[in-house]
Amino acid sequence: MATIKTIAAAAAPKAVGPYSQAQKVSGEAETLYVSGQLPTDPSTGTMAATIEEQTHQSLKNLGAILTEGGFSYDNVVKTTVLLADIKDFAAMNAVYAEYFTGEKPARMCYQVAALPMGAKVEIDCVAAK
Repeated sequence: MATIKTIAAAAAPKAVGPYSQAQKVSGEAETLYVSGQLPTDPSTGTMAATIEEQTHQSLKNLGAILTEGGFSYDNVVKTTVLLADIKDFAAMNAVYAEYFTGEKPARMCYQVAALPMGAKVEIDCVAAK
C-alpha cells in the first residue's frame, strides 16, 4: 500500500487555493490516470450554463470514474483544470473546494483558447493509493 504525503515547502509560495504544492507517493502504488472530464451530464448529454454547475458536473464525472476504478477524491494527487475564461477562476475554485476537503492535490489551472462542445471547464486527475 502506498503512502501519500503533502509537501509544503516554506521556501516556495503557498498554494492560493484548495490544492497543495505537491503530493509525494511512496511505496507500491496503484495509480489511476483520468482523462479530462467535460461537464456533460451522462444521462442527457447536455451541459449546464454556469461555471458553477459545469464545475460540479465535471467533478461528478471525475468522481464516477474514480469510484469505478476503486478510488475516491481522497486518492487524487494531481489535477489539471482548463478554463475557457480565467475570470471564472474564483467561482470554479469555490466549487472545487467542496470536492477536495482533505489533503489537497497538486493542481494546475489555466485558460485555454477553447474547450470541446463549448464547455467552460474541463478537469483531469491522477489518483494513487
